[in-house]
Amino acid sequence: MSMLDKIKAKLKGHESQAQKGIDKGGDTLDERTGGKYQRQVDTGQDKMSDEFGTGDSGENRPPHS
Repeated sequence: MSMLDKIKAKLKGHESQAQKGIDKGGDTLDERTGGKYQRQVDTGQDKMSDEFGTGDSGENRPPHS
């Protein structure tokens, strides 16, 4: 069993909490970098959401200010 499979197993049933963590982590990163890497952070958030979160790919995510 790979590490990714172990993480997915632990998060099973807690997708909404994982999504909140992904969103909060990305927002914090954007804040600390002054939005300089916003596109890259958003791409990372989308990929993490597909793997661990709800898989909404940012469609329901509020736009950055």
